[in-house]
Amino acid sequence: MPEYGIHYMSSNNVIYSCKYNVVWCPKYRRPVLTEPVAACLKDVIQNTCNKFEREMINVEIMPDHIYLLVEVYPQFGIHRLVKNIKGLSSRILRDEFRRLRSRLSTLWSNSYFVSTVGGAPLEIVKQYIEQQKYS
Repeated sequence: MPEYGIHYMSSNNVIYSCKYNVVWCPKYRRPVLTEPVAACLKDVIQNTCNKFEREMINVEIMPDHIYLLVEVYPQFGIHRLVKNIKGLSSRILRDEFRRLRSRLSTLWSNSYFVSTVGGAPLEIVKQYIEQQKYS
């Protein structure tokens, strides 16, 4: 398939480009992610990505939600990474910032938004696949 400016990652048996835009919120969308909580959270997200050898491309922390752009190995799965980030960050932040325990029964809402990012437009991919039967 043509490259279209995509940077590919590889492992022993897979070449991939799996970038995800992930957004999640504190429970009840409470605006608790202000400094110094936000700085600590950013470190926890980076360390968790490093621990699992995933590439954190960008992260922005707003008082009531987080945007994360991340590259994830397809066999690892985005759900597994988000689950680990949310679990580790909840424990660490609630231990370090006791006020989070009194304001929220749990730090994060159960839900999150995820979408894939990048790559060729859908129409180009469809055309490429359709053209393969004539090659």
